[in-house]
Amino acid sequence: MASSQDAWYLSLLGLAENFRTSSPPDIKLCIQCLQAVFHFKPPHRVEARTHLQLGNILLQHTKNIDLAITHLERAWILSQTINQFDDVKFEAASVLAGLHDQQHQSNLSKPILRKAIELSQHSIYWHCRLIFQLAQIHASECDYELASSLLGVGVDYAHISSAAYTRVLFLLSKGMLLLIDKKFNEVLPLLNQAGHLVDNWQGNQYQKEYLRVFFLVLQVCHYLMAGQVKSVKPCLKQLQQSIQTIMMPTWPTDEVVSNGNSGEMFIWMPKQHLYVLVYLVTVMHSMQAGYMNKAQEYTDKALAQIEKLKVLDNKPILSVFQLMLLEHIVMCRLVMGNKTLALQEIAQACNLCQQHPHLLKSHRPQLHTMLGLYAMSMNCMDAAEVQFQSALQSSKERDLRTFANLNLAIVYLRAKREQEFAGLLESINPENLPTHSHSLRAAAYYVQGLQSFFQARYNEAKRYLRETLKMANAEDLNRLTSCSLVLLGHIFLSLNNSRESMNMVTPAMQLASKIPDVHVQLWASAILKDLYRISGEVSSENGAYTMHCNFSSTLLKDHFASSRMSEHNLIQWTDGPFPEVFNSTPSTSTSTGLM
Repeated sequence: MASSQDAWYLSLLGLAENFRTSSPPDIKLCIQCLQAVFHFKPPHRVEARTHLQLGNILLQHTKNIDLAITHLERAWILSQTINQFDDVKFEAASVLAGLHDQQHQSNLSKPILRKAIELSQHSIYWHCRLIFQLAQIHASECDYELASSLLGVGVDYAHISSAAYTRVLFLLSKGMLLLIDKKFNEVLPLLNQAGHLVDNWQGNQYQKEYLRVFFLVLQVCHYLMAGQVKSVKPCLKQLQQSIQTIMMPTWPTDEVVSNGNSGEMFIWMPKQHLYVLVYLVTVMHSMQAGYMNKAQEYTDKALAQIEKLKVLDNKPILSVFQLMLLEHIVMCRLVMGNKTLALQEIAQACNLCQQHPHLLKSHRPQLHTMLGLYAMSMNCMDAAEVQFQSALQSSKERDLRTFANLNLAIVYLRAKREQEFAGLLESINPENLPTHSHSLRAAAYYVQGLQSFFQARYNEAKRYLRETLKMANAEDLNRLTSCSLVLLGHIFLSLNNSRESMNMVTPAMQLASKIPDVHVQLWASAILKDLYRISGEVSSENGAYTMHCNFSSTLLKDHFASSRMSEHNLIQWTDGPFPEVFNSTPSTSTSTGLM
């Protein structure tokens, strides 16, 4: 009788596989065959494996999540009592925990992973994979300390297990979390250790190049977070060269790269995603350095690449990259005086967040900041204030809060609200800013200089602005340099020192035209017009006047076009659903628009 039962369930398993692999596959009959297996009371090994197979098929081909969970739970419970059954046991734990996490029930996923990690110490691959998975869950909940601690356990375990490649992956992953958590003192020695291991790598050269890209991405991000856009250039150049190497047609697939011993079958990110990430950090650098055209060019390329990848496999990380690119290009557009495109791209960002609620949760402060900057550019100061306040209320991130406070301070200065500005003074004092960012500290000196200028305390203003210039020049912060120069030019004009004013405004105009920063050009051309009038240079005065009129006309047309767009109503959004005003099919390119 037992052999007859064996024949039945073995036949059903064969039939199920036949239905699954037929062209086209018949998933309904496959599921029915697998479910019928349980009627013949197969051995626990077969029962557990069948439950796992059913769970995976239901997940892949149906929307019956509850039934999938039931089968996966059964596979996990059964397999725990079976020795030498690692693949089924730990795959069931991993898939089940991942499913609970997707359902926002990490309280259910974490105990499963902890138990699986405890049981998997003899299996290098599964032990490392499960540690990575649990660390990822803790990191997504912003419990960076516990996530880092787990990755530290992984570092030691991989070292003892002679999994050198995975050891460096654990190290770099821990470094990434320390960067996110802004623990710069801890991240430096760790990056140095990882860099030394990569440089002295004697193993698989494909793995070495892959680890080098991960390491260089972290180095570049470390510099950019510190606002050091000049210091980062050598690392960024190396990163761009490394990614070109990895993207060559002769480079092997990700599977080949990670196909070392059983403990080294991991990659941080597929190479196609790495390619987009390098574009993203290049855009971040270009924007901080004040190379707006470069930022636009790389954003176009990155967004086009994202659209191609989304067609093949729409991974959640691609939407994160897309949103971050939009956040940066919006700021570039506003500098370049193109509010219509900025507004379209803000609407695309809102649309993306509407499609993916987890993105809205994590990027709400950035959305408010973008809307605040746009509102400022439109002289809608009340809306700008509300948006920056909303950004501050929804974020604990020090750099973003500092950035929002600095812009809020400018809103108060422009509106002559001295009392509110005074309330912000402590949080924007460049001497004790709650940030490690060189560029934000330089910007804080500029805001102090702007306040002194508005109060006609010109000597004090010059002192602050010279500090800004010193810091900006040290790290090639071109936009801050041009803004500081034109403001100094305005100060010297107010002091009737035409020669010094001209010495400031001329390089400001040259730099602003390279960026290009239309607002600084407008400001500088107005000062030049007055300087030429004072010196009696009629022809040059007329040229500066024409230039000023052209910039003014361009900005006014763009201002009018933006104000008439339905998306403009987004500046009133602070909470709840977005206004139903924007296009639900965002463009893949950022180079076309109403202008």
